[in-house]
Amino acid sequence: MLEKVVSVDLIEIVENGVVQVRTKTAILEDGKQISGTFHRHVVAPGDDYSKQDARVKAICVATHTAAVVAAYKAAQAAKGV
Repeated sequence: MLEKVVSVDLIEIVENGVVQVRTKTAILEDGKQISGTFHRHVVAPGDDYSKQDARVKAICVATHTAAVVAAYKAAQAAKGV
């Protein structure tokens, strides 16, 4: 029997408050992984994270304070982004 399992397997917070998320998609046959791929995305301070994994949401709530969001936006504006 084949089974597809998608899970967030790595969450990192970088200095500027950006949360990096790695999602693993594994294809299992009789419980043993036969294939796997990874996808990465970021959640920047100020981004909507309401549809993220529960653990990612919890980290964003804790790290994306008003001060962090303001500092991130100011740094982006200084870069012209």
